[in-house]
Amino acid sequence: MEAVTRKRYTREFKAQAVGLVEIGKPVRDVARDLGVSEGVLYEWVRKGSQAAQLGSEGQRAVGEEPVADELRRLRRENAHLKLENDILKKAAVILGTKPPSKDER
Repeated sequence: MEAVTRKRYTREFKAQAVGLVEIGKPVRDVARDLGVSEGVLYEWVRKGSQAAQLGSEGQRAVGEEPVADELRRLRRENAHLKLENDILKKAAVILGTKPPSKDER
């Protein structure tokens, strides 16, 4: 009988995967893209939502309602773009390609 080795994922990897699900990407797609099972990803999402309920509310935008709504939307979009950028950088390293340097942009 062969010993089964379990893959270990960093907290950052799990948080990024959960972040993709929270911004609306289907669990099936995220799991397939990252090479994890859907069950594992659902578990990470469940644990992440429990931690969020126990923690603080996060940053809140204050001020006039339209301005505050726009600020919240921009913060969400910024977090989403940072998350996608980090995942793409890691994928580039895994696939053996280098991300473009600042001079190539």
